[in-house]
Amino acid sequence: MHRISGVVILLLAGFAAPASAEPATYTIDDEHFSMHFEVMHIGYAPVMGMFRKVQGQFEYDEETRTLNSGSLVFRSKSVFTNHEKRDDHLRGKDFLNSGKFRDITFTITGFEATGENTGVVTGDLTLLGKTQPVDVNVTLNKAAEYPIGHEEYTMGFTAETTIKRSDWGMNYGLEESLVGDKVKLRFGFEAIRESRGWF
Repeated sequence: MHRISGVVILLLAGFAAPASAEPATYTIDDEHFSMHFEVMHIGYAPVMGMFRKVQGQFEYDEETRTLNSGSLVFRSKSVFTNHEKRDDHLRGKDFLNSGKFRDITFTITGFEATGENTGVVTGDLTLLGKTQPVDVNVTLNKAAEYPIGHEEYTMGFTAETTIKRSDWGMNYGLEESLVGDKVKLRFGFEAIRESRGWF
């Protein structure tokens, strides 16, 4: 199947790890996180939207280039497609059922490198109370100390995948072909490493 979340791990061919390197925690910067989804509407054109509220962390060992753990949590009520009536429908029982299922969660289970700065992050996506495996293609765009603002060591990523909403029991509009089954997901985000004593 497919598989989200926060990190590539092939990284840093050109970044030297400190001699005392160990797994470090990275926190998703919610001020620099964009998530875009796309679903076909009656075959005419895709409806595009996003989730406005997200939080997440992952643990990465720079010396061994290993992604140890991590997760992303989206607030289902924060869905936004720039149309109030449609957004209320998406929050309802036909789709996200936000009153019962507050969170959409992606939990990292593994990583496989596919190139110098690319890889596939595998994980479990929990939606509507059901968990399914998902693979996410991830690209590390940059890893370095931030040049402005917080000035902490930061990684920047692009990630994407496609899922079928019916795999999580979200079947509204499928028989009539009103709403497509395939959902394209694309992410752009920055993750900040927690400060350490030797910095």
